[in-house]
Amino acid sequence: MKSLELLVEKIILSSRWILVAFYLGLVAALGVYAVSFGYKFLKIAQNVFVYEDFEMILAMLALIDAALVASLIVMVMISGYENFVSRFDEANDEVSFLGKLDAGSLKIKVASSIVAISSIHLLQVFLNANQYTDSKLMWLTIIHIAFVVSAVMLGYLEVMMNGKKKASDADKI
Repeated sequence: MKSLELLVEKIILSSRWILVAFYLGLVAALGVYAVSFGYKFLKIAQNVFVYEDFEMILAMLALIDAALVASLIVMVMISGYENFVSRFDEANDEVSFLGKLDAGSLKIKVASSIVAISSIHLLQVFLNANQYTDSKLMWLTIIHIAFVVSAVMLGYLEVMMNGKKKASDADKI
């Protein structure tokens, strides 16, 4: 019976390598998104003397939005691989810019990125408010507020968990 238990544990632990397929898919998606970004940039560059100020601001916000989404993808790939699959053996100094991301701090960084992306999208909408109904503006604002509240709650929970963790570590001493 013990050998069956060890086999099941080995299979479960080995299954984390299936995540590599997801991370490689995200690498490919990032490449596709980079092509999309390049297309948007070329379109903006071609119209640089045609766009009005507000159109240029909207175009720049779209590029910033794309950069934030790409950064989010990279953050999830690197920290997800490091946390759930395997440590980066050779590249520790190359990924040190992320710091040590555990699952809790990763959730907070992802939530913060989502709030930033939502903020930029909402700003784009408000700069084109005349193209949206009041109802649509209201719902977009409510959704953004929900993202903000979720991020704040995740941050609060992380602080609470770290406080409990420090207290239990202090009890061990």
